[in-house]
Amino acid sequence: MTEQTPGLAQALHPLVRRLLAPNPSAFTYKGTQTYLVGRGEIAVIDPGPDLPEHVDAILQASAGERIGAIICTHTHRDHSPASRALKAATGAPIMGCAPLALNDEGPRADAAFDTDYAPDRVLADGERVSGPGWTLEAVATPGHTSNHLCFALREANALFTGDHVMGWSTTVISPPDGDMADYMASLDRLMARDDIIYYPAHGEPVEKPQRFVRSLVGHRKQREGQILRLLGEGARPIPAMVEKMYVGIDPRLHGAAGRSVLAHLIDMETRGLVARAGDGWALAA
Repeated sequence: MTEQTPGLAQALHPLVRRLLAPNPSAFTYKGTQTYLVGRGEIAVIDPGPDLPEHVDAILQASAGERIGAIICTHTHRDHSPASRALKAATGAPIMGCAPLALNDEGPRADAAFDTDYAPDRVLADGERVSGPGWTLEAVATPGHTSNHLCFALREANALFTGDHVMGWSTTVISPPDGDMADYMASLDRLMARDDIIYYPAHGEPVEKPQRFVRSLVGHRKQREGQILRLLGEGARPIPAMVEKMYVGIDPRLHGAAGRSVLAHLIDMETRGLVARAGDGWALAA
């Protein structure tokens, strides 16, 4: 795939163009990707962070076209805030995921919830938005957030996966809103679909997506096994588990890794495998 330059649209399919927002970080990879779907009358998926230069790039890339819908997969601040400036500039309605605003306990300031997100239309699972030659169908995929939606482009047999499946890293599941059991169930749902390509909000398109999702499921099961083995050696707090489980990763990601470990522990607690032990966790008696 050709190297992306922030602000320059790149065609991936006759119906799909992408724009990279200039918000690279340890958590966003090269930045958040905004997708333009269709030609002439288009939809914008994940308009991105509230950066005027990114909104200007969307308007420039769609010059001469009509934006009929501004669609958000979820309401983390690197995905939905630009929806308001884009609506102000075009009059297009904001639609997609439901509003969700919580106190974020995780390590990412840029991923805190967008408290000002105000959709004109909330899309339920299976609902569709269409334009000339394109149809987008909402696919409910809770887990990363409880309001997360993917969007299937029926004409391309493609799925826009937001942060549920990314092309560069595994997804952070951060309680209390992030839920590991929901995330795993959503992965199972995607594995049963017949999409031939994923377009994620971070990273390159995912080809052979069912194989990729199977590897994500395997990865999570491996992490669960690591946790059980560590607790088999004795009770311990989450930071001590992260130190053993995530050897060699960027220390800036340790906090995010700890959130996913917590999500695993909460899931396993529900299943009766582990229990809280003071400031740490232990195998269930």
